[in-house]
Amino acid sequence: MNQVVKVGLFATICLIVLAVLVWKIEDLNPFAKDDKKIQAEFDSVAGLDDKATVRVAGVRVGRVDSVGLSGRRARVTLVLEQPVNLTEGSYARVANLGLLGEKYIELIPGPLDAPLLAPGAVLPGKTPPSIDEAIAKINDIGTSIQQITGSLSGASLGDSINRLISEFELTSREIRLVVAENRANLSSTLANANQASAILASELPRLADQMDRTLRQIETLVADNRGNVSTSLANIREVTDRLQVSVDNVNKISGKIASGEGTIGKLVNDEKAYDQVLSTLDSIQGGVETLSGTLGAVNKFKIDLDLQGYYLGDPEESQTTFLLDIDPQDKTRLYRAGVSSPPGGKRREKSQTVTVTNPNGSVDTTTISTITNEKTYAATALFGYRAPRDIRLFAGLIENTGGAQVEMPLLSDRFLVSFEAFDFSRPQDLSPHLRLTGRWRFHPNLYLLGGYDDFLENDSYFLGGGIRWNDENIKYLLGAVR
Repeated sequence: MNQVVKVGLFATICLIVLAVLVWKIEDLNPFAKDDKKIQAEFDSVAGLDDKATVRVAGVRVGRVDSVGLSGRRARVTLVLEQPVNLTEGSYARVANLGLLGEKYIELIPGPLDAPLLAPGAVLPGKTPPSIDEAIAKINDIGTSIQQITGSLSGASLGDSINRLISEFELTSREIRLVVAENRANLSSTLANANQASAILASELPRLADQMDRTLRQIETLVADNRGNVSTSLANIREVTDRLQVSVDNVNKISGKIASGEGTIGKLVNDEKAYDQVLSTLDSIQGGVETLSGTLGAVNKFKIDLDLQGYYLGDPEESQTTFLLDIDPQDKTRLYRAGVSSPPGGKRREKSQTVTVTNPNGSVDTTTISTITNEKTYAATALFGYRAPRDIRLFAGLIENTGGAQVEMPLLSDRFLVSFEAFDFSRPQDLSPHLRLTGRWRFHPNLYLLGGYDDFLENDSYFLGGGIRWNDENIKYLLGAVR
């Protein structure tokens, strides 16, 4: 394979891998259906980025498509990747995943019995207090505490303490009343607590014994496998070191490619080499498409193999024929090729001129013609046409001579009538060779045949049979041979 083609294939694989990574990172999907888009307005969306998730009840249903300004408020466009029924009264709020997690948009659906939001409606948005606001409130609370302590340190401290004692007395009286009213419940609760403690006291030794046995088994297991654990950790360290070396090598290679070093670097940075690789790939693609089309056309062909033999009127005369039928499945064309061994063989006429000189000096010339039949094989090659009612017309070569053939299937192709005419220039002014054949298929692959052969000259009947293989039989035979 050409070096440029190898480089081009490798570069193409690298570009495909890069495209898949970009596809995954950017979450691109050109084949996805258009998702529903809605908009929401917030006073502030600080910390919210594009591509942030949109959730309902904590489940991801979409993403943030864009963030912009609408007057003095933030307008956020949301893309819903899953169907969500938002009714009137729904709103959106900015939330955090955990204390320091990323920010996302939480959709709060409205009442179920409310009508659905009208197309183009803008959801109201709620923004949680920021850290700065929380710190400001803490400062306010500190200021309030300072004011309280300052008031306690003033001249009215005694009055404040008296009021506090009065409130404590009132609260203690109320607590005594509550205890008195719920004495029975407290007694029942204490009884239940005593019963639970008794059960725990009786079961605690058994649980402690079971825990002790479990801990001893764990210690034994750890002691038995201490060596395996150490080996596994060593293997993990070795694998980690190898991965680090591999990452370093990849970084070096990518740096060389980016700087234009090596064959791949030149290919990436040299437009001329890139154009040559593209031209080569286009040529390869064209050849593959042509080959695929050719193989597809061949797969559409229906092929039948036919081996038949029959005896003529004289038992010593027989004919064996092997035929190959090809049907392109276009309901029009047919092809047939075959080899046969005619009983009469190939007829040859030989002329010989004999010159005799008489004693008186005169010359007599005599021409002797001899006809011989040579045992040989004859070839058949026919082009066919499928006429209406499935009548098949063939023309071409029949047993080494020009001829024509007509076939007519009957009874769903179980019975076939065939008429052949060929060898129109036979010596000694003999009539053309005509053959009338009838074939009855009593099995999907077996049939009987009979008819008259050369009835204008010899009036010979024949009788025989044959076997026929279709596409499925040929595939089965080839599989058995393998």
